[in-house]
Amino acid sequence: MNVLNLFKSKEKRQNCIEDENFFLGLYQTEYSRLTEQNQVYLDYTGGGLYAASQILKHQTYLLNHVLGNPHSSNPTSKLSTERVEEARQAVIEYFNADDYFCVFTPNASGALKIIGESYPFSKEAHFTLLMDNHNSVNGIREFADKKGASFEFVDVNDSDLTINEELLEKRLKAYPDKKIKLFGFPAQSNVSGVKHDLTWVKIAKDQGWDVLLDAAAFVPTSKLDLKEVQPCFVTMSFYKIFGYPTGLGCLLIRKDKFEKLLKPWFAGGTVSMVSNVVNRFYLMKNHERFEDGTINYLDIPAVKIGLDYIQTIGIERISKRIYNLRTYLCQSLRELKHHNGEDMITVYGPTTHDSIGGTVIFNVKDNLGKMIPFYHVEQAANQLNISIRSGCFCNPGLDEINHHVSACEIDSFYEHTENPNIESALTFFSNKRGAVRVSVGIPTRQVDLDKFIEFIRATYQK
Repeated sequence: MNVLNLFKSKEKRQNCIEDENFFLGLYQTEYSRLTEQNQVYLDYTGGGLYAASQILKHQTYLLNHVLGNPHSSNPTSKLSTERVEEARQAVIEYFNADDYFCVFTPNASGALKIIGESYPFSKEAHFTLLMDNHNSVNGIREFADKKGASFEFVDVNDSDLTINEELLEKRLKAYPDKKIKLFGFPAQSNVSGVKHDLTWVKIAKDQGWDVLLDAAAFVPTSKLDLKEVQPCFVTMSFYKIFGYPTGLGCLLIRKDKFEKLLKPWFAGGTVSMVSNVVNRFYLMKNHERFEDGTINYLDIPAVKIGLDYIQTIGIERISKRIYNLRTYLCQSLRELKHHNGEDMITVYGPTTHDSIGGTVIFNVKDNLGKMIPFYHVEQAANQLNISIRSGCFCNPGLDEINHHVSACEIDSFYEHTENPNIESALTFFSNKRGAVRVSVGIPTRQVDLDKFIEFIRATYQK
């Protein structure tokens, strides 16, 4: 099978050929190190790969300028401030986010921590979140709980891992007695790749909820227009989008919700005035309020370089490319059979490929239908320089849904296990936990997918 075979019309096939040639040229100029080092990289949801030109542009910038700590007015500090603000404006323009403050953070998790520690949780507050959330969103429940707020998880459909619309609508109509309500969900699942319907942002807001949108898995391959979709808070990591730099993300805060976040402390750079003689301090009234200490002023200019690179390709073009690759991969995996006719693969999530990103999550099975431990698959792939990911992917909710793990089983595990960890969980649940995740990105070629598919066939087919 070939990616081109996905298209029946001549026009679509011709467009696919043109895109294929474009991305192959991009691979040769920007990502040839993969071939040179004999690497097959299929973990783009874990982290994107940087283009060679990004590094060269940033290196040139660093080598040709003298840059100082921005918290001053001297010439080197002034230049750093100008470049940081240029990058900040680039983020705002890229996401059409004029109504938002852009706060630079260490990563998406750092952005989510700001929400957790600053959102006004109390006994009058409630936090609702999907079962399909990254642990950095799940962890906000601890801030809520410790401040007396209630929280709940809303199940997704176990058949295709999409939002259970009837259930979510019911839960969003609940809690009329709560004065403060926060709903958190991912624009795209970091596990299944499902793109959750963003109309839920408006539905929730219309019913009095603040909305936290985790966009980390969504924005690398999809357009997010914050004039159209208007969540109160948006979080992301830049290395997921264009690979470099790591250690940088952002929190976008709608300006009409800025004062709702109650920062519980102050740090260097976050105050306009502070005193030790008198216990008084005044927080900054813009993004600086949440940028604790010295920001990463040497790397932040690389954010603009990365966004410029993505725009030279076009996010719509990237999205279409990812759709084609993911469709090819998913269909190829589903076609794998053992010699006795048994399926080799169980793929989780939708059977169609609309509204889904470049991620496929699955388990490999032997010819008797028994699941092969996910870590065996990753270890075997490692031997061939094939980079995939396996486990629960910091998203326990989806793993519990996919493997039909009940609350009673979980309670029993914690009750009878002295040191709960992944090893003890695999033993307790007889290896019926975890999965394999393969994800595609800008440099992915069909030959990379074919190598992975052949690895699965050659290693596990019986």
